[in-house]
Amino acid sequence: MSGSALFETFARAPLAFDRGEGSWLVTEDGERYLDFAAGIAVNSLGHSHPKLVAALTEQAAKLWHVSNLYEIPGQERLGARLVENSFADRVFFTNSGAEALECAIKTARRYHYAKGNPQRFRTITFEGAFHGRTLATIAAGGQQKYIDGFGPKVDGFDQVPFGDVAALENAIGPETAAILIEPIQGEGGIRPVPAAFMQKLRALCDQHDLMLILDEVQTGIGRSGKLFTYEWSGVSPDIMAIAKGIGGGFPLGACLATERAAMGMTAGVHGTTFGGNPLAMAVGNAVLDVVLEDGFLQAVNDKALIAKQSLASVVDEFPEIFEEVRGSGLLLGLKCKVPNTAVTAALRDEKLLVVPAGDNVIRLLPPLTVSDEEIRDAVARIHAAATVLTEAKKAAS
Repeated sequence: MSGSALFETFARAPLAFDRGEGSWLVTEDGERYLDFAAGIAVNSLGHSHPKLVAALTEQAAKLWHVSNLYEIPGQERLGARLVENSFADRVFFTNSGAEALECAIKTARRYHYAKGNPQRFRTITFEGAFHGRTLATIAAGGQQKYIDGFGPKVDGFDQVPFGDVAALENAIGPETAAILIEPIQGEGGIRPVPAAFMQKLRALCDQHDLMLILDEVQTGIGRSGKLFTYEWSGVSPDIMAIAKGIGGGFPLGACLATERAAMGMTAGVHGTTFGGNPLAMAVGNAVLDVVLEDGFLQAVNDKALIAKQSLASVVDEFPEIFEEVRGSGLLLGLKCKVPNTAVTAALRDEKLLVVPAGDNVIRLLPPLTVSDEEIRDAVARIHAAATVLTEAKKAAS
């Protein structure tokens, strides 16, 4: 064997970082990169946040793992705080977003099973969705590029066009158990679900006794300017999956549900070895300490306004490179008119890190703690990259 011992499943950028400081990543050579990728919306409080570092190191000196054979006080505390600040009555902790989605899907199926309707197991999802990389969640996402080679496709998922009410209504049948949607499609290109459509989903779920499942893995924990993005629509789900931001960089996810939705999730029907371990719970509670502080979410919205207005001016100045600004809060996207891979590379040359997405979009996902000055710095780097791309385009024509 030659080269790396790792699976060749990632097309990695030729960059390695030694340390992080707030909104910045630093290479071993001391080169500083402004991080508007944030580990794909994971590092909600930036790098090396002192409160998170203290929580993790303090807990690491006491206890790492005991398993869910025993009570874990940190779970009780974090679960109670998530319930207090959401629609939910019950919480199940996981290590990742994909696991949280698996739990959500199982919770919906188990609800109907507990009601004596085991034939109701199908979940309706939407084109452009991304729900994870397990066999069930790639079937839920429905994107062929993720399903190819992993067949047969897991049964139980029916996909309809994004925003198509008629197709959605036609897809509901006697086997339908749930509707699953991201309030803002992240991987799909920063596509928000309009409040009216979310309200329609809630009405259909109520009408047909379906579980409304929200995937807030990328959109939750303040990313959109509210603690959870569903709050913007005035609609509450029955079940919700979260991850990414709640751990601030430590692997942590959760499935939240109402008492009614979780009625079938009784002792022994679901489990996890590592989920809810003391280390993750210490960090999750520290994240909430910061995000729930008075004024924190308002500050996110204030920063988002600066970012959106500044990005809109860049779009106006470079109409051959960019088409529009999308998103909510600090979950923002730039729709590109040149390949988003070229834009990502040009921004990396300017030492600004972003994340590509579907629909030829680049995602801008800074830490929620990003400063106004850092936002303006990022926009200046986008301006510089767009200038380079414009000149290259002219030279090629």
